[in-house]
Order: sequence, then C-alpha cells, then structure tokens
Amino acid sequence: MDNIFSLHNDLKNGTYKHGGYYAFNISDPKPRSIHKATVRDRLVHHAIYRILYPFFDKTFIADSYSCRLGKGTHKALERFVFFARKVGQNNTKTVWVLKCDIRKFFANIDHEVLRETLKWYIPDVKILALLDEVIGSFYSTASGKGLPLGNLTSQLLVNIYMNEFDQFAKHRIKAEFYVRYADDFVLLSEDRECLKRQISTIRDFLMERLKLELHPKKLFLETLASGVDFLGWVHFTDYRVLRTTTKRRMMKRIVIHPTKGTFASYLWVLKHGNTKKLQRELEMIPLIKSNKTVGVVLDLVLDKITRAV
Repeated sequence: MDNIFSLHNDLKNGTYKHGGYYAFNISDPKPRSIHKATVRDRLVHHAIYRILYPFFDKTFIADSYSCRLGKGTHKALERFVFFARKVGQNNTKTVWVLKCDIRKFFANIDHEVLRETLKWYIPDVKILALLDEVIGSFYSTASGKGLPLGNLTSQLLVNIYMNEFDQFAKHRIKAEFYVRYADDFVLLSEDRECLKRQISTIRDFLMERLKLELHPKKLFLETLASGVDFLGWVHFTDYRVLRTTTKRRMMKRIVIHPTKGTFASYLWVLKHGNTKKLQRELEMIPLIKSNKTVGVVLDLVLDKITRAV
C-alpha cells in the first residue's frame, strides 16, 4: 500500500520516473527480444491504457485488427475472405493481393514522430509529459527509436503510430479492400497494375512520414489462386490451410505437452481452416503417446504432417 501511495504522489506531482527493464529472448517461432518493466511501471502502463484506449479506438479505421477489443486475428481473417469474395465476384474474376511487412517494426518506431502524433490528439501537457517518460524509457540500437515488446502501452502506441498509414491507405490511395494486423497488411484488387503502382507510393509515405521501411523480402504481389500467406494461414480462392512451419511447431508442442487444454486450443484454431485431415492426426496423438516414447511419436507425427494437406 505504501508503494501505491508513493506512485500516486509521483504521478500527481509530475515527478514519476520510469525504471529499467528486464530483458529476455523467446522464439515464437522467430527470435524476439522481450523487455519487461517493473510492477510499479506496469501499473502506470495499465492506467494509461485504460484511460486512453477508449478515445483512440474511436479514431482507428474498422480494418485495423491488432490489439483491439472485438478484433484480433480471426476477425482479420474473416475480413480478408470477405474482401476476396467481393473483389473476385464469387470466383468469376482474378483476385490480386499485395502483401507487405514492415522491417523491424517495433525497433524502428521513431520517438519524435510518435510524440508529434500524440500532440495532435492530446492537448493536456501533463498527459503528454507522462507519455514522453514512458516512450523515452526505452530505445533500440538506434537512439530515439524503438518500443519494448513487453509493454501494454506499446500495443496502443503502435496502433496510434500506424493509424497515420491506415488513414493514408483509405483516404489518399483509396484502398477500399485493405486489412492490417500490426505490421502486416494486404491490399486486394482485380487490377494488378494498380497495386503495383501503389508500392512506391506506400514505400515513400512510410519512409517520409513514419521513418519506416518495407521489408524487401516480405513484399509479394500475387494472385489469391496461387496462395497468399497471411496471419499464419495460406489462403486460396475458396479455402485456406495452415503454414507447414506452423503445423510442425504445433505438433511438437502437443507431443511434448499433451494436456487437454493444449488439444482444445489447437483444435479450435484448426476449425478456422480446411484442416480435417490434420485434426484426425491430432486426435490420434494421445493414443500413440501412451504406448511410445516422445521421440518416436514426434518422428511419426512429423512424418505424417509433411504428407498432410
């Protein structure tokens, strides 16, 4: 309780100072650096988020799906399918998809650009000073850039940051069929040349306005019929399947931790795609697990996955 009152007084008097971070790495599946703030600072993050989220959420476009109430990956996937059907006019026209990814997204969020964006929305200097303290508490290898993946405030701040691009996409380049989840976004059209022309426009805006760069190896312009990898699924004209890497990672976890909760969660995920064969393989694991060692089971399951649809 003494700590709570101390924090309250610091915030009230404008003397609050953000502490350091505990850093650790995870692989889910690619390596990521997580920075965890102290309990004291996390309380401040939650307070900021609770007050500011309702206001800023109203300023975001409908087709931004990351870290928002009532949104999420499944809603984004549903919207992608809806747009694909609309552009393709129920499979009567070719659907072209421009898929983009931002290079080192969290590490390259520019503090000065973020501060200027926040000033445009928030007139209260005390709130801005508090946000400045949180933003300035972390930077990546480049001074003045980066937000920590472990902060709740980072989820809100990156959406505020990328809302500038969302508005640009919807109102400047008139992207009617546009979906964004964090730093992954897609534009759909029946006109390939139109999407191709927009690449340079998008690249210039991101660099000049937001100091961000498109990832050159994750930029694709392809037909939906050829398969589009978006949010963990490979999408085709009238069905979608899990990425092979996602399937292998999922099965490894299930074999090592075959709990009811693990099975239930993955079976629920699989129901969002065309995965009946994979579900049957999944349901066989508990029976096999009881009679063989983990290593043998893992080899057997992974061999079947490589041949599964």
